[in-house]
Amino acid sequence: MSLSQKGSATIHDDHETTIHSDDGSGDFRAIDPYTGVKRGLKTRHLSMMALAGIIGPGLLVGSGGALHSGGPASLLIGFGVIGLVAFSIMQSLGELTTLYPSGGAFTDLGDRFIDKAFGVAVGWNYLIIWVCVLANEYNVISTVMVYWSDKVPLWGYFLIFWFAFLGFQLLGVETFGEAEFWLALLKLIGLVAYFIFSIIYVSGGVKGADAIGFKYWHNPGAFADGFRGVASVFVFCSTFYAGVESVAVAATETKNPGVAVPQSIRQVFIRIVFVYMGCAFFFGLTCPSNAPELVGGASRALKSPMTIALQNAGWANGVHLINAFIFVTCLSAVNSSIYIGSRTILYMAQDGKAPKFLGWTNRRGVPVYAIIFTNACGALSMMNVSTGASKAYGYIVNLSGVSTFLVWGAISLIHIRFRAAWKAQGHSPEELPFKSLWYPWNAWFGLIANVFLAFVQGWSTLAPFNPGNFVDAYILLPLFPVIYFVYKFTFKTRLWRPHEVDLQAGRRRDYDEAKKVERRADGRPLPWWRTIFSSL
Repeated sequence: MSLSQKGSATIHDDHETTIHSDDGSGDFRAIDPYTGVKRGLKTRHLSMMALAGIIGPGLLVGSGGALHSGGPASLLIGFGVIGLVAFSIMQSLGELTTLYPSGGAFTDLGDRFIDKAFGVAVGWNYLIIWVCVLANEYNVISTVMVYWSDKVPLWGYFLIFWFAFLGFQLLGVETFGEAEFWLALLKLIGLVAYFIFSIIYVSGGVKGADAIGFKYWHNPGAFADGFRGVASVFVFCSTFYAGVESVAVAATETKNPGVAVPQSIRQVFIRIVFVYMGCAFFFGLTCPSNAPELVGGASRALKSPMTIALQNAGWANGVHLINAFIFVTCLSAVNSSIYIGSRTILYMAQDGKAPKFLGWTNRRGVPVYAIIFTNACGALSMMNVSTGASKAYGYIVNLSGVSTFLVWGAISLIHIRFRAAWKAQGHSPEELPFKSLWYPWNAWFGLIANVFLAFVQGWSTLAPFNPGNFVDAYILLPLFPVIYFVYKFTFKTRLWRPHEVDLQAGRRRDYDEAKKVERRADGRPLPWWRTIFSSL
């Protein structure tokens, strides 16, 4: 039985207290009666997480590799296409999570609307994403510190940060939310500053630097390697976008998810246009795709298009400023990765999809063992000590990229199955507190696009054929069906029919408040364009 389907729940704290919630009174408790986590995140915390929470050095540094592989036009196409897919996924997730802000997020909803084996496969693939992302972020933050001072070895910096982040996560969800709010705000301010600099620089406003305009779109050119270059950019972009769906994971620990989740879902549109498309445009405008530093820089910062642009503009020491900015993004990205990964394994453990001890929370609602386990996975970052930072980074990016497509496609399928059950049981879409835009076309687009991208993302490894890169790009594709069928045949699970699905369990009492967010003062639904821009 999934978390959302339990009529009552038991929370084991230091005193083995048992709490039952059958009458809805648990909706107003500080500790969630089903999962044991604390409802401590405010609306502004979730909003800022949606806008900039998981933006990390992958965007600032990894986009340099994407720019080099595909050119500025490929970068825009990649960010644009994956942005459309992400928007589709978030519309589906908004409809589901606003109605069911339960522990387990879409892994639990996969159990309910499709098959428990499907939820297991989604959950473990989602955990793989955050293990890979966390390892990469630890790799980057340790490398940044080595650049400033190599008196401490790479593994030494890793251990320092490992214990620091572990202690911080154990302070509780309120501390995490407050830190993420301010770190995300700093990231947005930094990006705005770079966008302003880019406009001044290309216009000739920097003393001693020529006006370059769209020079780099002509020389070395808009496309670096034709369709092959565009395909190679997709996997980078999917990694940068990974995390937009994390608001669903945080919904259980949000004080008022019925209001906070729809608002955060709408703000993802701003994130796609401002953050991702803005970075793609200005990085391609200010940095040539054939810059040797993009692939041969001595440090992480030297591989960033931002650093190259500052140095080309005449500021030789700009690397230190970008290093500091990357360091700030690392603090936020590591923090977010541990949070999302630990909650994913927590809910899976509580539902029998992972070892049971990982589902324990203390009296303050902190999943101690899940946090320790997730943080321990960050030790994978030390693989770069022997294989080299660039090689390790390439392995991790490819693994997390294909897993992102698989999980996103699963979310679209869950949404389609939910609507089938909703209709079969006599409900109208007008009853939903948050109604996805352009259903069913949007949901089907998300499903088909993610299946297509999961197969095409490794296309560049086929000609010329590279066995190592091919395995790296596609190894996780068979893993999903393997987990699904092994669990299905072992535990004899089955697909649920639409009329069998429980549509009532897992709701929260602020259901009606969410309706008010989506309607005019006179009660009529907001038009679709207001749904997108109402949070601006």
